[in-house]
Amino acid sequence: MQREEQFYFRTDKLSVGYHGKPLLKDIELGIYKGQILTLIGPNGSGKSTILKNIIREMTPVGGAVMLEGKDIQNYGSREFAKQMSVVLTERVNTELLSCRDIVAMGRYPYTNYFGRLTKEDERIVDEALESVSALDIADKDFSQISDGQRQRIMLARAICQKPQVIVLDEPTSFLDIRHKIELLDILQKMAVKENVTVILSLHEIELANRISDLVMCVRSDGRLICGTPSEIFTDDIIRELYGIKSGSYNCLFGCTELERPEGAPKVFVAGGAGSGVSVYRRLQHFGIPFSAGILAENDCEYQVAKELAAEVASEKAFMAFSDNAFERACELIDDVSYVIDAGCPIGDTNLKMAELLEYAQKTDKIIFCKPTDKEIRHIKQMLAE
Repeated sequence: MQREEQFYFRTDKLSVGYHGKPLLKDIELGIYKGQILTLIGPNGSGKSTILKNIIREMTPVGGAVMLEGKDIQNYGSREFAKQMSVVLTERVNTELLSCRDIVAMGRYPYTNYFGRLTKEDERIVDEALESVSALDIADKDFSQISDGQRQRIMLARAICQKPQVIVLDEPTSFLDIRHKIELLDILQKMAVKENVTVILSLHEIELANRISDLVMCVRSDGRLICGTPSEIFTDDIIRELYGIKSGSYNCLFGCTELERPEGAPKVFVAGGAGSGVSVYRRLQHFGIPFSAGILAENDCEYQVAKELAAEVASEKAFMAFSDNAFERACELIDDVSYVIDAGCPIGDTNLKMAELLEYAQKTDKIIFCKPTDKEIRHIKQMLAE
């Protein structure tokens, strides 16, 4: 374990809150230069409050925030602006400024008394705009662009500042999936290639899992848990953090499933190799309880089936399907009226899937192959009669 003095950024018994009353107490963080720390947790738990104390928008109730061994309260404004840049979700009053004007504000800590930009400053502004794919909107009125475009411009302003630390509060909130990926890719490159320390809050925990060196869970009851992604992203920790009582979140695949349909299954899904995932979710959508199989426990769709199906006939990982698994799947078919063939390819380890579908035919089950929504609705209607 390295000494605490070697942390580039750290908090010392930090307590944050409002009107002198702590909301979160004794926050101890230590981040090395070039690391990415992500705060996750439910709305209202205090993530933004922590960030506002880090950027000096709020004064700590107790303790201190240290940057390079120095309390951030002891930095002058211009010196601190060269060290840290900020991207918040709050609206900015621009008064007819262009996007380029907004980005150029990031250079003001480096300008002279008159605030004039040099050619080098202009070059840095253009680079920042290009890095967030925003050159095409550079001359547009900032107040007239979309929320997603605004978020990219505010990130460009922060990049333009050439900070040692960048702090972002839910930076992906208004972005589509393409720009979420691009933004996080930019932050990761800043950390890895430019050795910038990144501190941010995210709601998309699957993205937090992929980008972070450290993750802090901020719970509604004031408890804090900090660790590496592999330590934090377990089903139990995430379920408890967000109070998930119905449905599930799978940390292995970063996917959310809604609550499984209630009742005894009247449909059996013969899936595998990912072929059944969309079928399971459509059956769940229409409230049709089902069973599934035979699935290897290392199959990509096993985790989804386990959450949504009433029962799954399964086989241990890397094993050829056994007689026991086959017999259990046959028993599940005996209990239903309909069988869905999801179209799983047949190979050496799952030869018994072909036998299973033959068994369904011999027992006069109604079989649907890769059913459409219209056919699934038809199944629901027939079950209701």
